[in-house]
Amino acid sequence: MNNVNLQKGTVVVLKKGHPCGKNLWEIIRFGAVCKLRCLGCQREVLMNRVDLRKKVKKVVENEGNNSSDN
Repeated sequence: MNNVNLQKGTVVVLKKGHPCGKNLWEIIRFGAVCKLRCLGCQREVLMNRVDLRKKVKKVVENEGNNSSDN
């Protein structure tokens, strides 16, 4: 998943589940350090970009990429 276009607003599934039982995360800040919000319990975590790219299992939704709609 290294070539995936991650950006603010993207919803991703990580390889490891969250203790609340949900495995969906929204990227709310993307930079050298990324901020993710769990869509189950709304907890926010910080993760560096390299680790985030390694831990992404699948991209569920990408708000910023509307090129497929045209």
